[in-house]
Amino acid sequence: MLEAPSDTPPTRRTGGRSARVRSAVLDATIEILLTGRMEELTVSKVAARSGVHETTIYRRWQSPGNLAVDAVLSRVESQVPDPDSGRLRQDLLCLVRDVATFVATPLGRAMLQLALRTDVPDLSAMRERFWENRQELGRRILQRAVERGEANPDLDLRVAFEMLVAPVHARTLLTRLPVDDKFLATVVDQLLVGIAVPAPEPGATALGPPPSR
Repeated sequence: MLEAPSDTPPTRRTGGRSARVRSAVLDATIEILLTGRMEELTVSKVAARSGVHETTIYRRWQSPGNLAVDAVLSRVESQVPDPDSGRLRQDLLCLVRDVATFVATPLGRAMLQLALRTDVPDLSAMRERFWENRQELGRRILQRAVERGEANPDLDLRVAFEMLVAPVHARTLLTRLPVDDKFLATVVDQLLVGIAVPAPEPGATALGPPPSR
């Protein structure tokens, strides 16, 4: 079995033994998660699949929940990058497209299904850490827009991000309607514009139908 190096080596080379250990453990964790059976995710089973000693895994990750979060985020971060085009609409489109693409993968579907479960103790903490990471990405995008003057400074960043991604999850889990580019553009545009009719300016006369004769 592979053994991790000392926690404080004199130098750490990218792609060295520590990276190989991490990759082997996270790949084994993903394989188990893809079965959709969180109860199967144990340190002993990850050790058997990865060839890494259980003590090494416990020392670095402490629990199966931490393993799951690290494994999923390592994949998500490569598939859902942080767009920064300088334009809010373009950044939101890029983000929601990447989220939709990830949700359509086997791992994305497995994560959504696991998020609905309430019978596995580690899932609550895992879900909280995972979504906090994703919401931080949304907050960065929206905060940059606030600083550029593209978004209301009183905006609730968390709610705005949830409004962006919730329709993707609803269609994936509930209605099973298409999550295509037209739909994603509509989500972004309706989020940016809102759905209320603009209030008339003070003193303005609301336009109505012409009087009947």
